[in-house]
Order: sequence, then C-alpha cells, then structure tokens
Amino acid sequence: MKNLPNKAKYTTLGIVGIIALLVIWSFIEPRILNIENETATIPNLPNSWSGQQIAQLTDFQIGLWGDNRGTARRSIAKIVEAKPAIALISGDFLYHPGSNIESEIETTIDIIRPLVDAGIPTYAVLGNHDYGMSSRKAQPSTEQAEKLEIALEKAGIQVLENETVKLELPNSNEPLYLVGVGSLWASRDNVKQSLNTIDNNSPRIVMMHNPDTFEQFPANSAPLAVAGHTHGGQVRIPGFPQWSWLRFTQKDKVYADGWAKGFGTSGNQLYVNPGIGMSIAPIRLFCPPELTFFTLEG
Repeated sequence: MKNLPNKAKYTTLGIVGIIALLVIWSFIEPRILNIENETATIPNLPNSWSGQQIAQLTDFQIGLWGDNRGTARRSIAKIVEAKPAIALISGDFLYHPGSNIESEIETTIDIIRPLVDAGIPTYAVLGNHDYGMSSRKAQPSTEQAEKLEIALEKAGIQVLENETVKLELPNSNEPLYLVGVGSLWASRDNVKQSLNTIDNNSPRIVMMHNPDTFEQFPANSAPLAVAGHTHGGQVRIPGFPQWSWLRFTQKDKVYADGWAKGFGTSGNQLYVNPGIGMSIAPIRLFCPPELTFFTLEG
C-alpha cells in the first residue's frame, strides 16, 4: 500500500510520455509516403490498356500552415519514375485560397509540373477547398477556383467538370474513357451530364473529389471510380479506420481508406485515397499519406 502513490505517479508519467510520443509522431507521419498498388477490373477494357498503370494523388492542401508540400513533391517524383499511362489528381490542391492564392497556385503548379515535363497525361478535378469551402455550408468562391483551373490548364493539366475525355495510348486507337465530376460541396457535380457523351458499354474510369458523389452513379456506370476528400480520417485508431477524427467532425457518408465496400450501386467500385495533405492541423496519426497505382485488367 505504501508503494501506491509511486505506482500512480509512474503510471501518470507513462501515460503522459505515450501522449507526447504520439503528438511528436503525428507531425512526423505526414512525411512518410505510403505507396499502394491495386488491381482494377474494367469491363470491355481494350487489350492495349490491359496491364497499364494509372496513378492517383489527391488533397495536397497547399496553404495550410505546415502543409505537406515536401511529400507532395516526392509523390510526383515517384509517378515520374513509374511512368504510368496517365496520372489523376482528385482535387483540393489548395487549403483555403485567399489573399495568398497567387503564391499558393504557383507552388502547386511547381509541384505538379514534372508530370507534364515527363510527358505523362495528367487530369484533375477540383475539390471543396479549391472553392474556399471548409464546410458544406460555406459559400463557394467560384472566382478563386477559376484562377486555379486556368493556371492548371495553362500548365498542361486538363481539369474536368462533368465531362468525359477519350484516353488513347501511343500507337493505339483503342480508347479508354475518363469521366470527371465537379465538386459536390460547391454544387458543381452533375453525374448525368458527365455520362451523356459515352454509351453504356464504353470502358471508363471515373474521378471525383468527394466520395459521396459515387452513390449518384447508375449501376455498372463506374466500374473503377477514384476519390479523395476524407484524408482517411487523418487521425484514427489503428485497425479501426471508421473511428477517426474526421469521422466524428464531418457529416460525409464515406470514410473509407481504400475500397469502399458496400457503397453505391451494383457493378460500381470506389477507391478512396487518403491523400497527401491535411485539414485544421498539419498532423496525421496512423493514417499516412498515399500514392496509389492501379493496374488495369479486363
């Protein structure tokens, strides 16, 4: 009984030490890039596209204090090294565009430019933060988003909003289609419009920012869909991705890290990338940044 006060003291010190280590690690983990390799099946995929790689990045959040631009640059370098058929960036390039938007856009373009210089076709959609929306109730800043879109297009990045583009490999006329949907929070999403230029049997990849858009797709219209937005929860309990910081502070439906099982209509598959950047604070805990490569198969 005499040792009880000492035991309590050591227990308290141990708990404080563990918390301190977790806090320190949460600032280190964003600098550790996780590379995921996935296989994706697309019906009616042309033979020339079978075995081709598609790279996906999302959520740079440039402009957040202590943002993760170093990891963003490393992820771009990894894509250039891998030389995939195309690269996809699914929104939230900026954190909260404001008075420093020109500088933040310049940094963003500087990070992405190596993809264009390497001749890798690169496509993007915009996210809620690109419209200055940190919540769904915020008023979208269309003017700021347009500045970003113009700069991206000028740099050679094609920005899609509710439209479909034809993808073709060199020395092949067998097309694969890319469907890009606008920002859900900014009320710029129109799934019906994005699909109206391709027939039902056309092989396609779908890109959106917010995974909640995915449930709007009719059955068998999005065999491979990619999204971002959730940061994988950003701070979470190991082994329980559904128990995360963002899970309890946002009202979005999807908080998947990877394949969102049981969501959407039949014949559709959604992959949610945890992204590179962060919201509110520049920390990640048990949720490292991710670059995803998809190998296509028919």
